[in-house]
Order: sequence, then structure tokens, then C-alpha cells
Amino acid sequence: MSKVALVTGAGRGIGRAIALRLARDGFHVGVNDINSEAASAVAEEIEQLGQSSLAVPADEGGRNSLIKNS
Repeated sequence: MSKVALVTGAGRGIGRAIALRLARDGFHVGVNDINSEAASAVAEEIEQLGQSSLAVPADEGGRNSLIKNS
């Protein structure tokens, strides 16, 4: 069974650290951040660790942003 996580605010700081740790622990990680460039950069770091990742740029506090980016 695959382990999958979605980390919000993962573009920097604690969220980034959590996303990278989960990847090191064998999780496939969805990287959510309002800053699309930061989300993409962290997703790329995770892929360099050998795990699959997907950048999900969105403001999780805004319903319209989530719908628009789906």
C-alpha cells in the first residue's frame, strides 16, 4: 500500500520541512502552497529524493482558488 500525504503551506518553513521528512520516510507528497514557484521547487526537491510529488498551488483558505486550480 502506498503512503500519500498532502502538506499545506509546504513552500517554506515548517511545511517544507514536514514535506521533505515525509518524502524521506517513503511518502508520495502533494505540495500545497499559495506561491506556485515555491510549491514547484519543493516538489522538485522531493523528486530528487526519489519520491513522486505534485505541486498543488492554491490558497486552501479560498474555495474559489481550489475550484479554479482543480
